[in-house]
Amino acid sequence: MTTMKHLIDIMQLTTEEIDEMIDTANDIIANPDQYAEKCKRKKLATLFFEPSTRTRLSFEAAMYELGGNVLGFSEAQSSSAAKGESVSDTIRTVGAYADIIAMRHPKEGAPMVACRRSTVPIINAGDGGHNHPTQTLTDLLTIKREKGHFDGLTIGFCGDLKFGRTVHSLMAAMSRYDNVKFIFISPDELRLPEYLKEDILDPKNIEYVETTDLEDAMPQLDILYMTRVQRERFFNEQDYIRLKDSYILTPDKLADAKDSLSILHPLPRVNEISTAVDDDPRAKYFEQVRNGKFIRMALILKLLEVK
Repeated sequence: MTTMKHLIDIMQLTTEEIDEMIDTANDIIANPDQYAEKCKRKKLATLFFEPSTRTRLSFEAAMYELGGNVLGFSEAQSSSAAKGESVSDTIRTVGAYADIIAMRHPKEGAPMVACRRSTVPIINAGDGGHNHPTQTLTDLLTIKREKGHFDGLTIGFCGDLKFGRTVHSLMAAMSRYDNVKFIFISPDELRLPEYLKEDILDPKNIEYVETTDLEDAMPQLDILYMTRVQRERFFNEQDYIRLKDSYILTPDKLADAKDSLSILHPLPRVNEISTAVDDDPRAKYFEQVRNGKFIRMALILKLLEVK
């Protein structure tokens, strides 16, 4: 198997590579002490041109738990981008100080530009509304730990399916497994983009349904993937206000759900999942957060070719 230099898009990974990283993450969970110095004297740079809490801290925690060090910035105004420096120049400069870079940027395609100029591995930690491959790896690890398999699942995506990069990435990744069915639940204005249906779902004859009714879809679901309506992706504040509370998951809406349902959310949550749902054993979004650290540890090891 050839060594993967960067991770920009989840579809770069084969299912075998995903399985390998999930196995590594599970081994880290079971045997954390064996990994405590795997990246000793290695440095991760976190270049976050867009706000983040979970993803940035998850990367930092992952590197620290591997015995490495972290440098970087958490907003564009803290970097030379505020002076007009290009992404390419920033990457070439930081590559002189770090062994691997995790980068988040509001512009789609920025990590691809970065990897063409970088001398060290680049991890896309989110680029605009386009892609978020490490969140998808987190989601896949969580699904595998909860369900034991990927084949034959019915997955409901609810909320902002138009701008939701986590939805786009996970749907693409899950489309490669057998007998997977998708139910897309959203307001008409936030439906899944047509190009994703045309490029990914239709060529594979994958079964999917589009609906505005969450409760009607609920009994069919093995996974419910809730998302927030993202204020930062809207050009019109009135549109955001009108759509932001389209779906709010409450205990009564779970009345007809399977006992085996797993509720996921990439977070941050605003109010699309009531806090009353948090104590339901089917709520798995905080386990999801924890899994993010372990799968990022596995990814860092893979890209740095650490055994």
